[in-house]
Amino acid sequence: MGKYMVLWEIDTTRLPVSPKERGAASLPLVEMVKQDIKKGVIKDWGVFVGEDCGYSVAEGTESEIMNTLQPYVPFVRFKSHAIGSLTQVEEMLKALTK
Repeated sequence: MGKYMVLWEIDTTRLPVSPKERGAASLPLVEMVKQDIKKGVIKDWGVFVGEDCGYSVAEGTESEIMNTLQPYVPFVRFKSHAIGSLTQVEEMLKALTK
């Protein structure tokens, strides 16, 4: 199982201009995030203040992460990066010295 830094960005062209309508349209996405946190796939989630983007830290296989992200499409775009832990980096560095 891997850990991933997932950067996300809302596709604002798919949201209403009215703040009230935009809030109503965005609430289901927030509920989806809460469910993914409850399932344990998303370990941390946040929005960059004043922006329509943010991050999450997810754990699982590549397939699990892809399946978790797909329901958000086309309203959200993603970039994901596999994360190496401190232990993994230390093991790699020790292997270099052999």
